[in-house]
Amino acid sequence: MAKGYRPVLRDQAFLLPPDRREWLPADHAVWLVIGGAGQLDTSLFHAGRRAGGVGAAGYDPDMLATLLVWAYANGVTSSRRIEAACLADVGFRVICAEDVPDHVTIARFRAAFPGAAEALFRQVLVLCARLGMGKLGTVALDGMKIGANASKAANRTEEGLRKLAAQRAAEHAAADAAEDELLGEGCRGDEVPPEVVNPRTRDERIRKALADLEAEREAGEAAQEHKAQEYLAQDGRARGMPPRAAAVEAARARLERARAARAAQIADLQAKAAGPVIPGSRRDRPKAGIEDFSRVTKARHALEQAEARAAEAARKETTRKGPGPVRNITDPDSRLMPTRGGGFIQSYSTQNVASEDGLIIATELTQDTTDTAWFAPMLTKAADAAALITAHQSPPAATSSAAPARDGGTGQVLADAGYCSEDNLTTPGPDRLIATGTRRTLEKTARQATAASQDHTSGQAADGPSAAMAARLATEEGITAYRRRGHIAETPHGHIKHNMGIRRLATRGKPKAAAEWAFTAAVHNLLKAITTGHLTLTALTTLAS
Repeated sequence: MAKGYRPVLRDQAFLLPPDRREWLPADHAVWLVIGGAGQLDTSLFHAGRRAGGVGAAGYDPDMLATLLVWAYANGVTSSRRIEAACLADVGFRVICAEDVPDHVTIARFRAAFPGAAEALFRQVLVLCARLGMGKLGTVALDGMKIGANASKAANRTEEGLRKLAAQRAAEHAAADAAEDELLGEGCRGDEVPPEVVNPRTRDERIRKALADLEAEREAGEAAQEHKAQEYLAQDGRARGMPPRAAAVEAARARLERARAARAAQIADLQAKAAGPVIPGSRRDRPKAGIEDFSRVTKARHALEQAEARAAEAARKETTRKGPGPVRNITDPDSRLMPTRGGGFIQSYSTQNVASEDGLIIATELTQDTTDTAWFAPMLTKAADAAALITAHQSPPAATSSAAPARDGGTGQVLADAGYCSEDNLTTPGPDRLIATGTRRTLEKTARQATAASQDHTSGQAADGPSAAMAARLATEEGITAYRRRGHIAETPHGHIKHNMGIRRLATRGKPKAAAEWAFTAAVHNLLKAITTGHLTLTALTTLAS
């Protein structure tokens, strides 16, 4: 039992140790971050800085980059919060050496990321490779949505953008007229009142959002029209379902061809009936006319169904509850994307290839709500990253015995059903397992196949790439290999969102957002090297020697 309470002496004078290395333990992560950043080539961060001339000395770009690495590692992305942490948090104070940069300096430095952040990502990947990381026997590709620095409420439809643009133009015109009347000819006439001025170029963003939406609509209409013309140009020889824009016209053309064929058949029968009688031959007379002929009736029914579907689609278009295609006036490059729970978030989509030991070896920030189109591009980026890692690994990292890396590249690639397509299953590249359905469906199929002792890897080949992949995933070997996908692909995402606390980007516009995401992935890789024990003070000494 304690004898009393420890005194709280807030007025007691004291001094921190004069050596900052005594402020934190020698094995604290901040020293490893500082040491790891010192091993990176940050020349691109220096390239955009100006030195010399009149004025105060600037902040060292290496310090600012290290400061941002530590800030993102701790989930602090606001420049104002970073500035506040440099005054209150010992780790931040150590990095900036008590010379606190203001939030404007931090924000401007981050705004100059495009170009330098991608190089930093590669530099961190090289550092991890030199530490012996980068297991490439099995890699996994997965997409993740990351929130944009914009609100869903800032989305507008094309009609809404036109109204907003007209409203803004009217406000400016009214302001000009009021100033001319108030100040006379001595006023420039282009000033607007403070409530209308927006320092973040609101008018430009409205115009850009409207232009993007118009371009997307026109491109979509042109693509649909092109597909429809191609289908109709085949004059009945096309197979499969017609494009939606050509469905009614194609059904009408089939009806006309059926009528023409029946008319020709009737004319032929009538010509035979009017000719001379040939002993032993039959004189068939048409029992049905053109409109009540079975094929014509079937084609007419198909046309009625196509017209009904087109009318229903038009009705839904005019009475839909959702907003339809929209653009965000805060960040026009971001998109309104669906979430797994059924809602929507204003975000970007990231494509990430992860190695067995948790490194993000290739990454890309996109505006697409689906993943299918990014499989082949990410294979190319993963191959480049694998070559970079292999060239700098010493000693080489161990690879999976089940799927060793080949020729300095990746071994087996795992991907979920969002990447499943005929093209992705057959495109050149490494061996791959792409889910053809949900995880539950795959597991159920595999259990049924095992219970029935079915061998899906021998006998008659499956019909098509999708069927062949489904058959492969039904085998014990296939489903066992695919089960590794979740751990490899989703662990980095969980670490970034839950441990680092980064669920939303701080910058706006795709170039800056892409650079910030590449920087975030680099920070994740650096932290992975620290937490796995690869990046230590001893390792830093070895690398520096």
